[in-house]
Amino acid sequence: MELMCKSSSGRCNHAIKEECLQRLQNRIEVPYDSQNREHQEALKALWHASFPGTELLGLVSDQWKEMGWQGKDPSTDFRGGGFISLENLLYFARNYPKSFEELLCKQNGDRALWEYPFAVAGVNITFMLIQMLDLQAVKPRSLIGAVFLNLLIENDRAFDILYCITFRLMDQKWLEMHATYMDFNTVIKSTRRQLERELLLEDIQQIEDMPSYSFLAR
Repeated sequence: MELMCKSSSGRCNHAIKEECLQRLQNRIEVPYDSQNREHQEALKALWHASFPGTELLGLVSDQWKEMGWQGKDPSTDFRGGGFISLENLLYFARNYPKSFEELLCKQNGDRALWEYPFAVAGVNITFMLIQMLDLQAVKPRSLIGAVFLNLLIENDRAFDILYCITFRLMDQKWLEMHATYMDFNTVIKSTRRQLERELLLEDIQQIEDMPSYSFLAR
């Protein structure tokens, strides 16, 4: 769903910018709660989107390691990203299922023996984007943050879409750099630099205008 955040004159007013940012910040502030029914259902939905036809034996199960969680209880890995990191993964699975499956199953390229764990990488990407865009500030304190806020006004799912772009771009960088697990932070930094370059291109009017958006497949 797109949010019409423009005034009738076509100019974005300050109040609407604040509203758009606040809505996203409200999502960022929600911690993952393993006792919350909505959070439990979202986690189950992620499993079924990732492994359709495979029965999930429980919210605590060794099966979760197949998705790239560190242990049998995914809730312990959400601390850095909160509930929005689960929402991001689920959005990716539902809206770009082809790319999601390619990354989950490591289908592309010459992979390392010691690969990055898919789900934990996803939580790290959410955390990195929140930091890069300075989304916990009252208002953007950087040019990147201000640019992104304009994209968020065009589409209230801009953060989720940017997440999908970032995950796909990160995997491409991973392959280009012949990276292994120990190189993950280096790959993330390289991914962040490219995102910043793309967001500052003059002709980016909406999140789908980013060159790396073309890497995503539905």
